[in-house]
Amino acid sequence: MSQQFNQPLNGNEMPRSGGIATMMRLPFAPTSKGLDACFVGIPLDAGASNRPGTRLGPRQIRTESIMIRPYNLSTGAAPFESLQVADIGDIAINTFNLAATIDIITEAHKAILADGCIPLTLGGDHTLTYPILRAMAHRHGPVALIHVDAHADISDTMFGEKLAHGTPFRRAFESGCLQPDLVFQIGLRGSGYTPQDYDWSRDQGFTVVMGDDCWGKSLQPLMAEIRKKIGSHKTYLSFDIDSLDPSIAPGTGTPEIAGLTIQQGLEIIRGCRGLNLVGCDLVEVSPPYDPLGTTALTAANLLYEMLCVLPGVSYAEPSPKR
Repeated sequence: MSQQFNQPLNGNEMPRSGGIATMMRLPFAPTSKGLDACFVGIPLDAGASNRPGTRLGPRQIRTESIMIRPYNLSTGAAPFESLQVADIGDIAINTFNLAATIDIITEAHKAILADGCIPLTLGGDHTLTYPILRAMAHRHGPVALIHVDAHADISDTMFGEKLAHGTPFRRAFESGCLQPDLVFQIGLRGSGYTPQDYDWSRDQGFTVVMGDDCWGKSLQPLMAEIRKKIGSHKTYLSFDIDSLDPSIAPGTGTPEIAGLTIQQGLEIIRGCRGLNLVGCDLVEVSPPYDPLGTTALTAANLLYEMLCVLPGVSYAEPSPKR
């Protein structure tokens, strides 16, 4: 008997305004056991430095995911035909102790990885990527990283603190979580404190792709180059919603003008197809600054696109053009 894979709740079985608010209206599972991939939320904004509210991000992303259907008409991806996927809810962080929360997130992701499951994490501020990368390195060794963001997030400290949403990739490098010559930071832009703000990344061997260098062009050639460099190395994708222009994703804590377009965001994620992805996250959605829900809607669709490029996803042939 062939395996039965979980499916999103059909909009003709239950109105899209109804049902339990899981990601894509998928079944809820209490753990990642038996799953190939899972959606998991981290309701965190204790590491945010400007506008708060990302602790509400996972819930709003789930709410705005109700329109996403199982088959990707653009790429042919049919993830629910080959992967067992569910929403395992949120990690119970300590909202009053960021250091404790870091350890909680690491242990939770270690458990997911031990089950052979690929986590797709809904944030939450960008602090959360550091503890996830610790879990990745514990399981896989140093990973390649595709980091899409307006900011490099390589500060040594913020207000004297080592743990914050501006420090995760310095902490990850120091902890041996990253393969530095296979780290790609895409979309960095905005004002800074010195002309050397991104030199630390370059000095470690990271590749920095400035937002200005993305203007008015397809990012498919860039992603082809990145795929060639990474090869079969295990890879993590971290996507900060503020990488996109605030005209299309205003609901975030530290917006910067002149960002990536949604189409470029899709090109980056779809360009990860063929990589050995071991996990992904989408961070920094702040619903209080997202009155129409468009930022969370975009985030939900980008997370679906991440699911569509995971190893093992089946692809169906689209209908011929008429």
